[in-house]
Amino acid sequence: MKIIILSRNPHLYSTKRLIEAAKKRKHDIEVIDPLMCDIIIEKKNPKVIFKGRTLEADAIIPRIGASVTFYGTAVVRQFEMMKVFSAVESQALVRSRDKLRSLQVLSRAGLGMPKTVFSNYAKDVQNMIDYVGGAPLVIKLLEGTQGLGVVLAETNNAAESVIEAFNGLQARVIVQEFIKESKGADIRVFIVDGSVVGAMKRQGKEGEFRSNLHRGGSANIIVLTDDEENAALKAAKSLGLGICGVDLLQSARGPLVLEVNSSPGLEGIETATKKDIASTIIRYIERNV
Repeated sequence: MKIIILSRNPHLYSTKRLIEAAKKRKHDIEVIDPLMCDIIIEKKNPKVIFKGRTLEADAIIPRIGASVTFYGTAVVRQFEMMKVFSAVESQALVRSRDKLRSLQVLSRAGLGMPKTVFSNYAKDVQNMIDYVGGAPLVIKLLEGTQGLGVVLAETNNAAESVIEAFNGLQARVIVQEFIKESKGADIRVFIVDGSVVGAMKRQGKEGEFRSNLHRGGSANIIVLTDDEENAALKAAKSLGLGICGVDLLQSARGPLVLEVNSSPGLEGIETATKKDIASTIIRYIERNV
């Protein structure tokens, strides 16, 4: 089987692991930078051109970074038009990348989440703060990733200043309730094809409320409760993602969905769980092609 990984960096841990797993299972695999692809739109004959040659594949694995979502998903969509199986569907990828839209979808599915407020550069900032129960609260850029563009405002005055500063820059933000009892930790649940294949608890470093491993956090394997597993599976299904990482917070009112990542990294989860998740992804593709 011919598999293409759409990735801008073939040296990333996740990309290298997927290459290893595919070769181990005797597949032909190639890494293609989606930004170097040309899309040929023609009646009944869609094509993707890379460095002058037409790309052909049985399946693609999108590893599309947040900064290149627009063009990256256009390339994924073109492969789908060519009847190539995508491990992550283009529409689901777009849906998950839009933080506001994904929260609305999760809310409609009846999933618990931190109280969240979004407004169109509202002048009455104090109302936004009050809606989420006051400070401390979390302010997030809609386009932020890996913990960047996320601010913890510990007082109402600080929250007001940060929100007004973002509004002045015309940077769209959401304001979220701070879940004190999570104590700077969250749970990453890795899902492939409607099943949980690994879970870890990520703890922020001392004095850091963000638990991202890129920001110095640590991770340990965790056994999920039934409620946590069900919430993660329901979140993945509601967003239509075949592969994803669901981030949960443990709270007094049960598991709360924080975010769903459509291009989750493999390094943290494989290191914490000691599982070969890359091979699980390749087997998922084999079942569908």
